[in-house]
Amino acid sequence: MTAPSAWAPLRRTAYRALWLAQFASNTGTWAQTVGAQWLMGDLGGSTFQVALVQAATTLPVFLLVVPSGAIGDILDRRRVLMSGQAMMLAGAAALAALAASGAATPVTLLALIALMGTGQALSMPSFQAIQPELVPRAEIPQAALLNGVNMNVGRAIGPALGGFLIAAAGPAATFAFNTASFLGVLVVLWRWRRPSDHRPLGAEHVVTAVRTGARYVRSSPLFSRVLVRCVLFVVFGSGLWALLPAVARGPLGLGAGGYGVLLGSVGAGAIGGAFVVPRLLRRIGKNTLITVATCAYGVSTAVAGLTTATAVAIPAMLVAGAAWIAVLSTLNATAQVLLPAWTRARALAYYQLVLMGGQAFGAVVWGALGGVLGVGAAMVVPAAAMVLVVLVAARLLPLTDRELDTSPASLWDAPPEIADTAAGPVLVTVEWRVPAARVAAFTEAMRKVGRSRRRTGATLWGLFRDSEDPELHLETFTVDTWHEHLRQHLERGTAVDVAVEAAARELAAGPPRVRHLLWARSHGDGPHGNGPGGDGPGGTPPPA
Repeated sequence: MTAPSAWAPLRRTAYRALWLAQFASNTGTWAQTVGAQWLMGDLGGSTFQVALVQAATTLPVFLLVVPSGAIGDILDRRRVLMSGQAMMLAGAAALAALAASGAATPVTLLALIALMGTGQALSMPSFQAIQPELVPRAEIPQAALLNGVNMNVGRAIGPALGGFLIAAAGPAATFAFNTASFLGVLVVLWRWRRPSDHRPLGAEHVVTAVRTGARYVRSSPLFSRVLVRCVLFVVFGSGLWALLPAVARGPLGLGAGGYGVLLGSVGAGAIGGAFVVPRLLRRIGKNTLITVATCAYGVSTAVAGLTTATAVAIPAMLVAGAAWIAVLSTLNATAQVLLPAWTRARALAYYQLVLMGGQAFGAVVWGALGGVLGVGAAMVVPAAAMVLVVLVAARLLPLTDRELDTSPASLWDAPPEIADTAAGPVLVTVEWRVPAARVAAFTEAMRKVGRSRRRTGATLWGLFRDSEDPELHLETFTVDTWHEHLRQHLERGTAVDVAVEAAARELAAGPPRVRHLLWARSHGDGPHGNGPGGDGPGGTPPPA
């Protein structure tokens, strides 16, 4: 079997239309960033206020991306995306009108940029989560690559286009162009006929969905590894992005045009990487590819920091662009295929959080280091560190090349019917009888079962052995409400969870016995079981 072509996802009509519209939007966003910073200067803004333009863009994402991911899982993702795009369109249109009329002020500029950042936060998790709905599972790595190419080329073209528009018609032209770019995305989303989500129990509450998403991330070692590997790469890799403007102005002695050439080289390298990465993934696997690409990125960063020749820096940026997209597209694609549909947007929100947070943190650290040691040293230090870190991480935190079946599957038989679905917490006990010779293997298998229970909604889990009957084992786990337990039964189980429990059942002597117990409320208990003495779930937890 051969890997799909790097451009295979573009044969899918819905993906292709959204990719082209998103490319225009990415280009418009980068053009508008230049326009907003320039306009702040025209309005007499201080250096601090100019810096606040970028903060107004990123801060809403940090604050809102996690609840936005939960919203993307509990509501229709197409509508969520359209709402986010409409919010950004409104902000860009208002900026264009205010700038053209001369009515813009530093406060209104920052407020509207923040509004657009809110729309971006709302859109990001859902955009990532719909990728498996647009292309077949086998083409997800290629789709992630193309999305990375989209962003990198937009990053290269947008600032140059923004400068041209400012010179030709003023900052208002960049806002007008960005407004038009959002129209394309909205039209594509409006025409896309997304199948409705299967939610037998209706939408979750946002707060509950956020908690469930956090619990899933904590209980999924494979996905957690992706997050850690992402942080380790972007914290050190952000040194190049943070210091490249200083390198262009300083050691290389370039002007704005030369800096644009360096950014264009990064974009060109990303396009070239899109051709190479699918073949390398097929031949050497994820871990080796990420290790090699990270080392190549580190060497390129060091070369860019040490050289004074543009002819050397440009090839280094070509390699850096290819390596950057190789690492991040592989991590992104891995994250997508590890997640079931019911939690994909909220879990990917954490991926976006660590991706952007790592870059912001790294930029501050390496920027400060550059002020102390100089630009060259500040480029070499993170470059050397990322090479050392990836060699250790490849051994201690390897990514899986196995295909995991996260398709929906029923975990258990239908639970008993209870009228009050808000009742809880619920204690579920499962009695397992295990032959003495299989106890060690059973205990190990049940560790995976415990993670499965937590991923699907359990708050506490434990496995106990009877002191008088060593073959009798009691599994216990608690769920907040009966309604949440129904979601475990009907909505959250996957083929992976079924396989994990099947492995434990094969080691047991016969089927387990399951019992469901509800929190016993006393006369003085409140609506959630909390009595005046504080002995309900808000005080001492139920025995589990």
